[in-house]
Amino acid sequence: MNPRSLAPACLCLLLASSLVRAEALPAVDKQTWHFNEKIEKQFGYASAVRVGDTLYVSGIPASGDMASALERVYKGLSAVLAAHGLDYRHVVKETLFATNIDAVVANLEVRKRFYQGETPAASWVQVDRLVMPQAVLEVEVIAVFPKAATPAAVR
Repeated sequence: MNPRSLAPACLCLLLASSLVRAEALPAVDKQTWHFNEKIEKQFGYASAVRVGDTLYVSGIPASGDMASALERVYKGLSAVLAAHGLDYRHVVKETLFATNIDAVVANLEVRKRFYQGETPAASWVQVDRLVMPQAVLEVEVIAVFPKAATPAAVR
């Protein structure tokens, strides 16, 4: 038997098995949070989604010079985190999209002021354009809720 003739059959079986598995999985228990529900529903997203102990915060864009854009974005992220009882100590992953990474690097002190030494895993990506054409920056984060203290840990 020619191995090449098996490829289409294997692909069909793989696709069929993944479809069967997808149908059997239960829905994810998630809580959505909206900063501006009308706009967010129009575009089909939420400002934040909590799944278990993890909070996924959608990207916040900003325009203008990079220093003030960084300031506005990180203040906006602070507000979303605070609305959930969190702060930058709870952020474990950051993804930053900028139209000029060099301008971000030149203004790192703004970012560092918010994290105060509690640095998350991070990916920074330079892009040609963001959803808001005038935006120069967009940052999204993932934060984790701390586990409740156990009675033995309480002093």
